[in-house]
Amino acid sequence: MKILFLSVPTGGGHHQAAKAMESYFAGRNDVECRMLDIAENVNSTLAEAVSKGYILSTTITPKIYGSLYDLLDMRTSPQGEVSKTIKFLSTAFRKKLYAYIEAFRPDVIVSTHLFATITINRIATHHPITAKLISIVTDFTIHPMWEQAKSDYYITASELLSYQAIKKWGAVENVLPLGIPISPKFSKKVPPAEARKALGIADKFTVLVMMGSMGYGTHTLDMLKKLDSLEEDFQILVVCGSNDKLKAKVDKMKRRKDILTYGFVNNVDVLMDACNCIITKPGGLSTSEALAKRLPILMLDPIPGQENRNKEFMLNNGIALNLSETFGADEAVYQLIHYPFKAMRLSENTQHFAKPHAARDLGEFMLEICSSEE
Repeated sequence: MKILFLSVPTGGGHHQAAKAMESYFAGRNDVECRMLDIAENVNSTLAEAVSKGYILSTTITPKIYGSLYDLLDMRTSPQGEVSKTIKFLSTAFRKKLYAYIEAFRPDVIVSTHLFATITINRIATHHPITAKLISIVTDFTIHPMWEQAKSDYYITASELLSYQAIKKWGAVENVLPLGIPISPKFSKKVPPAEARKALGIADKFTVLVMMGSMGYGTHTLDMLKKLDSLEEDFQILVVCGSNDKLKAKVDKMKRRKDILTYGFVNNVDVLMDACNCIITKPGGLSTSEALAKRLPILMLDPIPGQENRNKEFMLNNGIALNLSETFGADEAVYQLIHYPFKAMRLSENTQHFAKPHAARDLGEFMLEICSSEE
C-alpha cells in the first residue's frame, strides 16, 4: 500500500498528525509512506509566505482573523463568497501536486488540512484520481470552509462533533470519530516520579506550560511572574517552541521557584508524564496529547477562530479550565494543589474524550479499505 500524506505550513499540528501516522506504519515492508508539504512542493518562498501569513493573521491581527472565522461560520450556503478565493489559491498548487501524485501513484491520500483537500478536489475536476481521499480535521470543531472540501472519509476528534458534521456535509456515514492522530508514545502513561527522574528534576508538584510549536502566548511572562509569587512549593517547565524571544525573556526573569525553559523538544510525552497539569493554548494536537495523558488542562490565549471553538468544546465537556483576567493561572494552580478533587474530576472526565490510539485505529482502517478493494 502506498500512502501520501499532505500538509500545509500553518502551525505544527498538521505536520504532527501526518508524522503520527507515519510512525504507526514505520517498519512495515508492505506500506510505503510519503509526506508532502504542498506549499513547499510548489515553491519554498511560497511556503514561507503561507506560514508567515498564518502567523500574521493569528498573532498580529487575531481579532480580524477571529471575526472572519465567525462570519464564515454563520454562512448557510457552501457556495459562499470565499469559494472563488480558495479555488484561485488552490490552482497555484494544483499542477505540481498532480505531477507528484502521478509519479507516486498512492492508494490512499491523507490530507491533514482542508486546503490540501480542496486542492485535491480541484485536481479531480481535470484528472481522474483513483486513490481514496481521507481528510483529518485537526480541531475539536469543524471549520466552516470544510463545507467546500469533498473527501471519501473525514476523521474527527470526537463523536460529539456528529451534529456539526451533519450541518456541514449532510450525513455522517463517512465521518469517523477516531480522534486526531498523535504519536503512539502518548498512549503510555509513566508515573510522575519516574518521568521526573528521567528529566533530572525534583519530585514535586510540577506545572507544564506549552504555547504551541510557534510559541504563541501574549501573557506568558506575566502569568509566570504570578505563578512564581505563590508560596506553594512547585516547579514550572516552559516549552517555548520557536519563540526564541520568549525563551530569552523567561530565562532572564527573576524567580524564586525552579523554572526550566525549553525550545523545540521531542520528549513532550515525558514532560507531560512529569507534570500535574498543563497550561496551553487549546490547539487540536496539543490538547489531544494532554487528554491521552489524562492531564488537567488550563487553557490560555486561544487563537481566535477554531481554537476558541476548541475552548468551548473543552469547557462544555468538563475537561479543562479557562484562564482569564479574573481567573488567572495562579488561582487555578492554587486550587489544584489544595483541592485535589478538582484535578481528579478533570482527569476522570478525559477518559470519555481521550483517543490515545487514534493513529493505530486510522491505520487499521486504511489497511482494511485497501485490502477490501484487492
